[in-house]
Amino acid sequence: MPVAVYVLGLSIFAQGTSELMLAGLLPELSGDLGISIPAAGLLISAFAVGMLLGAPILAVVTLKWSRRTALLVFLGIFAATHVAGALTPNYAVLLATRVVGAFVYAGFWSVAAVTVVALVPVDRRARAMSVVTGGLTIATIVGLPIGTVLGQNLGWRSAFWTVAGLCVLAMAGVFATIPGGRPDPKSAPRLREELRALRHARLWLAFGTTALVTATILVVFSYLAPLLINTTGLTPSAVPGVLALYGLGSFIGITLGGRTADALPFHTLFVGITGLGILSAVLALTATNPVVTLAVVVLLGGFGFATNPALNARVFSLAGDAPTLATATNFSAFNVGITAGPWLGGLAIDAGAGYPALGWIAVATGLAALATVVVAAFLPVSSPGRSGRCGSDRTRRAA
Repeated sequence: MPVAVYVLGLSIFAQGTSELMLAGLLPELSGDLGISIPAAGLLISAFAVGMLLGAPILAVVTLKWSRRTALLVFLGIFAATHVAGALTPNYAVLLATRVVGAFVYAGFWSVAAVTVVALVPVDRRARAMSVVTGGLTIATIVGLPIGTVLGQNLGWRSAFWTVAGLCVLAMAGVFATIPGGRPDPKSAPRLREELRALRHARLWLAFGTTALVTATILVVFSYLAPLLINTTGLTPSAVPGVLALYGLGSFIGITLGGRTADALPFHTLFVGITGLGILSAVLALTATNPVVTLAVVVLLGGFGFATNPALNARVFSLAGDAPTLATATNFSAFNVGITAGPWLGGLAIDAGAGYPALGWIAVATGLAALATVVVAAFLPVSSPGRSGRCGSDRTRRAA
């Protein structure tokens, strides 16, 4: 893999730490700002709303930009929103900084994905994307637990300052490894062709799968810290360690998924989603048992993140020669799930259903995700893209 692929993965680690760390900081945010746990959980949904809007908008705005310039601008704004968030005592202002930060984070994802795809052969796309997305799993293993420890001992604002510093370091790496200069006008993405690629039914089913799988993961993950404390009976000091175990499972899952998704995307999705559904049901039934809960948490991370390379690779293959806007829309679909998961979980908690009920919600969304995969498998393959083809015969079969 080119060095730039790993740099982009490390940049995702810096920003992904912010995306994930609130799951371990909800009790501290709730106490400091004087809000309920579900209200604090809406900060996760607000972040997802920003990404939902940012991915397609910034993908279009930056079509003709130098990729290095776009990535640096996005990282700089992301760092600034975390400085502002660390300084504000106001919940509404913090909510606004989460939306703005996520907006540019989505733009970074979109540009980074297209950059990575341009750097590697077609049959290495899923593996390259697993390296970049691996930055998010490392954020789960390292950034999320460290952010939780910082929040518990130095206040949640210290975690925001840490993310801002990591983003500045990421900017240095991007500047050093990503080539500058505008795209060649002859090969630059064209908006009309990008929009044409979005007309195909299989692509929208792929977006639906992305949203539903992500909701299945997030409905439990967003409230994992209070579930572990209030239902499983763990102490707050044990939560960072459990989150690190979740991250370890995620890292193993995305590594294995990256090795199978190029050749077997449907198989990878079917196994991953089925595993998520079964494990969510087990969690709903056994959340009061610490040993079983710890094992389930690790496996949830593994099965959930194993689907990620396949979710991305399918979109690249279906979009053909016009992947920019399709990729951005897929990232928006991720964030539909990130928005819906905490929202559905919050509804259940506010209604008094208890934290184990989150597992049953995940079972329902997982079954819906599995249905989209099965339907897509029986649809005929269409041929979007600039050249009227959807990649090679091998790529079409894999899609």
